[in-house]
Amino acid sequence: MDKLYTFGKYLKQKFDKRIKKVPISVPGFTCPNIDGTKARGGCVFCENESFSPNFKKEKFTLTPLKKENPLLKKQLKELHSQYNETVKLYKDLYKSEKFLVYFQSFTNTYAPFSTLKTLYQKALNLPDAIGLSIGTRADSIDENTLNYLKELSKNYEIWIEYGVQSSNNKTLAKINRAEIFEDIAKTIKKTKEMGINVCAHIIFGLPGETQKDMLKSVEDVINLGVDSVKFHPLYVTQNTLLALEYKKGNFEPIDEELYIDTLIKAIKMLPQNVSIQRMTAGTENLLAPKWCKNKSIQMSHIHKALLKEGIKF
Repeated sequence: MDKLYTFGKYLKQKFDKRIKKVPISVPGFTCPNIDGTKARGGCVFCENESFSPNFKKEKFTLTPLKKENPLLKKQLKELHSQYNETVKLYKDLYKSEKFLVYFQSFTNTYAPFSTLKTLYQKALNLPDAIGLSIGTRADSIDENTLNYLKELSKNYEIWIEYGVQSSNNKTLAKINRAEIFEDIAKTIKKTKEMGINVCAHIIFGLPGETQKDMLKSVEDVINLGVDSVKFHPLYVTQNTLLALEYKKGNFEPIDEELYIDTLIKAIKMLPQNVSIQRMTAGTENLLAPKWCKNKSIQMSHIHKALLKEGIKF
């Protein structure tokens, strides 16, 4: 690889327009790893406030929602207001022309199909929206939803973003993921067979993992035929199970040098048609590692490392 294939480049090549993803945090979604269906407490790193600036605490429910239901009305209102606010910002800052509505926080296919269909259709009807990107877990999407998204993909840009995190089942157990990689792989393969775009999320620095383990996860995900990837380091935020372990001295976060070295190796492994949507991440509510505090500085270091390896961006 001599040139970085970013998701932005993919969108520009396909649509010949400036397109941005608009992150949305719709109240009312939860997760089978939080609500007790499979486990409680969520993954050890889970604190959704840290992943989305639009996240708002609500009483989460899976109760079937009708159009006249107050919570569904609130969901639709939040979707509309968050989208409009962010789109205005992106048009001013980036001169963006069209947008993907990114359902980001929590598990955005984990609800009754009627609710999902209402929300997705509302999103696609928003001004200048050309498609959806839906963050979810592989164990939280059913046949009805996949078939519906398959139909939508004929006329819209549709992506499903699966949180894989690691292909190592021992690691998944350690982080209380309540999933095994074999099941995740089956869902990703099925999604791809239906012609739906897939982005896989991978975390570097999970408890007990070596660089070899991290790169094995990248290899395993590539072999599933995903279309895009997101990488980021495991960081510790307040109000998480991981924070308790960190404060006890039971967990040491990945250092920046190892993270960037692993990232560069991972990028070199990617086929030319697999785009990169994220190379790192940051958060305000950070305990550790301190090098994750400023994303701009992180990106500067990553770009220098890429250039050193002859990879342009």
